[in-house]
Amino acid sequence: VQLQASGGGLVQAGDSLSLSCANSGRTFSRDVMGWFRQAPGKAREAVAGCRNDGTTYYINSVKGRFTIPRDNAKNTVYLQMNNLKPEDTAVYFCTLDTSGSFTTTPGYWGQGTQVTVSS
Repeated sequence: VQLQASGGGLVQAGDSLSLSCANSGRTFSRDVMGWFRQAPGKAREAVAGCRNDGTTYYINSVKGRFTIPRDNAKNTVYLQMNNLKPEDTAVYFCTLDTSGSFTTTPGYWGQGTQVTVSS
């Protein structure tokens, strides 16, 4: 498994931003591709995830603002972030979990990408 994330950057509050993550390695019959984030001084948290059957998960703070489309043919997951808030500022990590869980620590991690939202 090799997760390659792209996107991120500096935006203003209310703006939109999209992240993408491609898995160039093996795939699994039941997995969750998703995104965790970690802000300075805060615990790491699961932001959103998409199981390969299409089931999704979102942390409460991003519901209604973020979506996580997944293209199984391309082994790619996206994170569309709308109406960004300063509290969304964090390093975002693409992840892959082979247990099917949305919130347990995934076994595979991509490199982090910084998202900074200015007020």
